[in-house]
Amino acid sequence: MKFLIANFRHERGEIDLILRDGESLVFVEVKTRSSGGWTRPAAAVNSRKKRILSKTALAYLRQVRLLAVTFRFDVVEVLMEGDVVCEIRHLPNQFPLDRSYRYG
Repeated sequence: MKFLIANFRHERGEIDLILRDGESLVFVEVKTRSSGGWTRPAAAVNSRKKRILSKTALAYLRQVRLLAVTFRFDVVEVLMEGDVVCEIRHLPNQFPLDRSYRYG
């Protein structure tokens, strides 16, 4: 994957990372948690967060004028023990564009 931008902000929200994977764009949400927690960090990407990410991704696509591109939403989990990273998991294609939004 090729890195494009970090911390893309728009009035609708923020996307942690935007990458290109071949011909597709990848919008990445990074979630960091202590390894002693009961749930995986990706569980924090709830329906509200998915709507925010969807709106922000569409704002990015409009801003850069990409009208015909495929894209997906990935999650990266970072598990910490104190100040030490003990695990990083890349979870590709975790959810589709929120159904209430249209692209194209």
